[in-house]
Amino acid sequence: MYRYDEFDHDFVRERVAQFTDQVERRLSGEITEDQFKPLRLMNGVYLQLHAYMLRIAVPYGTMNGRQMRMLAHIARKYDRGYGHFTTRQNIQFNWPKLEDIPAILSDLAEVEMHAIQTSGNCIRNVTADHFSGAAADEVADPRPYAEILRQWSSLHPEFSFLPRKFKIAVTGAERDRAAIQVHDIGLHLKKNEAGELGFAVYIGGGQGRTPMIAKKVRDFLPEADLLAYATAILRVYNLNGRRDNKYKARIKILVHETGLEELKTDIEREFEALKNGELTLPDGDIEAIRRYFALPELPERERDRFDTADSGYLDWLTRNTAAHSRDDYAMVTISLKPIGGIPGDATDAQMEAVADIAERFAFDEIRVSHEQNLVLPHVARADLQAVYAALKEAGLETGNAGLITDIIACPGLDYCALANARSIPLAQQLSERFGNPARQAEIGDLKIKISGCINACGHHHVGHIGLLGVEKKGAELYQITLGGSADENTSIGEIVGRGFEPEKVTDAVETIVDTYLHLRHDNSETFIEAYRRLGAQPFKDALYPEKAKAA
Repeated sequence: MYRYDEFDHDFVRERVAQFTDQVERRLSGEITEDQFKPLRLMNGVYLQLHAYMLRIAVPYGTMNGRQMRMLAHIARKYDRGYGHFTTRQNIQFNWPKLEDIPAILSDLAEVEMHAIQTSGNCIRNVTADHFSGAAADEVADPRPYAEILRQWSSLHPEFSFLPRKFKIAVTGAERDRAAIQVHDIGLHLKKNEAGELGFAVYIGGGQGRTPMIAKKVRDFLPEADLLAYATAILRVYNLNGRRDNKYKARIKILVHETGLEELKTDIEREFEALKNGELTLPDGDIEAIRRYFALPELPERERDRFDTADSGYLDWLTRNTAAHSRDDYAMVTISLKPIGGIPGDATDAQMEAVADIAERFAFDEIRVSHEQNLVLPHVARADLQAVYAALKEAGLETGNAGLITDIIACPGLDYCALANARSIPLAQQLSERFGNPARQAEIGDLKIKISGCINACGHHHVGHIGLLGVEKKGAELYQITLGGSADENTSIGEIVGRGFEPEKVTDAVETIVDTYLHLRHDNSETFIEAYRRLGAQPFKDALYPEKAKAA
């Protein structure tokens, strides 16, 4: 993984010192909250419903045991003993005191972490496939390019005050595990016919109030032109993106209102002026960054060793391990979705345990996934049972990756001042309703995603079953969408009808699931496959039988 150089260290320390002074001025009353707001947002500090919240960057979701231990320390010393891993592959703390935040940032700087550009109208944390550098189906590791983008975008003088926030994601496999088509820029690392590395480039994806799937603007961009082309896109957006209405300020609206071909012409014109210039990436620089992400020296190990007495272990082995590029190793997903738990939350003790396990069994490498789980990318198959035992001791052994209880949920109205409804209690109720392992196995792959408001931090638009909290006449309701997906076949879910009261949502989801089980071809047909074959009508009829009878 990447290690800070002297510039990085100085850059982060200077920012900590600067923000320390700003916090002191706010606490003394020298500046008002309105004056302080843009300053705190530049440092990842939000003012939520009950307290300040600090969002910490985890670039492309990669960290080591020392960094995870620091997060545990922060949770224990400055918060309430836990942190919340987010869909941006970051972590946020929901209860820090403002006067403690400079100390937190100083502690983070000691382990090469910070909170810069985790908020505000700038280029946010660049995300990547959580299996990067390990997956058997990968063309190449996308993280070196994510790191290049991170360095380029950090405090970029031209792009620090964009019309709206800007998000970039990179994947290096045909199977998209980074949701690139719902990002402002999505990059698919691939090889051309000559075997050269480059990118398919997508722009204008996003969720929120106006969900849109990104459009491809380049089928193949040579890797050397990555920064020049990204600069061209950002310049066109920065000059033409709307600033009169924050709800129409994202690049997706610019793509929609301008038209893809016209916008593509503008981008290519800008790119022509930039290509072969100072933004061109030399092969030596790419290789230097790539060396930071070299595969660890993985000693040969015996292929498998199983003790089948523990059914929980077998469930975990089936669901939470995936094929590594080395057949004697596996990639392990650590579910942060225990039955009845809060999606994405981990206690300080659990973070310490993950750090221990990573150092002992996974070459000191940890990933955060955009699905609010953790990943150990390099684990010898011979060590899987020992890893499971260690996870079980920490309460992290749930074997439900990709199943109906592996729910994505935003913090919702329990924390967020923007939310209309609670996401967390609903996620807990659904998890408990469907928590039986045999029932989960029968249902198979099914992604539920919950957002407490239209900003869609819970990615409900791309859930197979999406749940959106809305407010109607002062009461909470949940709108259901079906058929969303955030993989290589991205789709936006369809609203099926009127919303459901909180006490009726879990029954409604069960009705949807039962309808799927009744109508699927066989056990191999997943929910999303069945939905795309059947369409919405059978599910609408089951959810709203009075309408079906009237028709």
